[in-house]
Amino acid sequence: MNPVLSLAPIVRTFTFTVRAQKSPEFVDITEEVAQAVAAAGVQEGIALVFSCHTTAAIRINENEPLLLRDMEEFLKRLAPRELYYGHNDFGIRTHNMTPDECPNAHAHLQHLLLGASEAVPIRGRKLALGQWQRIFLVELDRPRERTVLVQVVGCA
Repeated sequence: MNPVLSLAPIVRTFTFTVRAQKSPEFVDITEEVAQAVAAAGVQEGIALVFSCHTTAAIRINENEPLLLRDMEEFLKRLAPRELYYGHNDFGIRTHNMTPDECPNAHAHLQHLLLGASEAVPIRGRKLALGQWQRIFLVELDRPRERTVLVQVVGCA
């Protein structure tokens, strides 16, 4: 029997905030996630990285400036801010409205394609990312504080 499998699992949850400067923007959060993994004390396991927002995504990709710009432009072409969306028509919309509501259907549509989370394996107390892989919070709406939740599950 593998002794690692017989140990009680460790579950630790961490949160941190991120602020983008524009939209869309890919904000590299790999170091913050790595710090959470280190603090959790998990030898082998998984880190779930989750955006607590419907207009900010979590994705793994390469942190290369020209690629990041290409990805930002790609998202803009997929769901342009300028198009008409019923969600943005405050004359007819009645659900989930806040006093500071802004027209952001494009961001919800982009998020639909990107998703809210990534799961990253942990090996030897470290994120098991590939050579060029980085973890990003992708701001899709507008610059503001965003909360990222990291839940680390594994064995010591």
